[in-house]
Amino acid sequence: MKADGTVNRAALPAIFNPEDLNALEQALRLKASRPGSTVHVLTMGPGRAAEIIREAMYRGADGGYLLSDRAFAGSDTLATSYALSRALANISSDLIICGRQAIDGDTAQVGPQVAEKLGWPQVTYAEEIRVAGEGVLRVRRRLERGAEEVECPLPAVVTVNGSAAACRPRNARLVMKYKHARAAQEAQDASEDYFAMVNERPYLKLTEWNVNDIRCEASELGLSGSPTKVKAIENVVFQAKESRRLSGTDVELDALMKELIANHTIG
Repeated sequence: MKADGTVNRAALPAIFNPEDLNALEQALRLKASRPGSTVHVLTMGPGRAAEIIREAMYRGADGGYLLSDRAFAGSDTLATSYALSRALANISSDLIICGRQAIDGDTAQVGPQVAEKLGWPQVTYAEEIRVAGEGVLRVRRRLERGAEEVECPLPAVVTVNGSAAACRPRNARLVMKYKHARAAQEAQDASEDYFAMVNERPYLKLTEWNVNDIRCEASELGLSGSPTKVKAIENVVFQAKESRRLSGTDVELDALMKELIANHTIG
């Protein structure tokens, strides 16, 4: 974390958020069941976030969009969802599928906020997405005490749980096809041979947008558009001395559960 309470993303590797992979798998299954449909990935971050788009293309996605601008830095969920919604307004789509939540913030707010800003219906905690009929989805939701099935008209936003089907692995043929795909920032120092190859294979050029491309209010982005403020950060390091070995008897387990509830570790 930085001194201002924002995440220092430059110190973190660019990884595919786990539940976004579950969401990608649902999108790819819908694509397979609906001939002529396509799957594109939208992500916001520094230039190296384009790696996430390539990872999606290695699994079957058709392309992607990278939102990258220093004006986005420090965005909380409200500013992030605003930027994403403005970008999505430029993309012709009838279904947006998101992971339930990111593993850094754990808020599960961005997907629903995007739906609200677009004025689209939303379904959360999805475990399986199917087409029920023309312009209608049937979604199985995983809830705390079971599951339910709901129907939702399109266009819509759906957030997917980690309990949904795991994403398929990379496809070797697609890796070879898309391994040279680059966004604008990555291609800045590329050779003339690379640009010649892109001219022959336009699918290698990933779309990259900045603030001006998505027609938004700068005051709604970054720190200025983020009402969430971090008051304090506490690092918790677990030591080996804090571990305890149990024999597994009912008496020991009962005592442990009472202790964990009493100190608010669980419950």
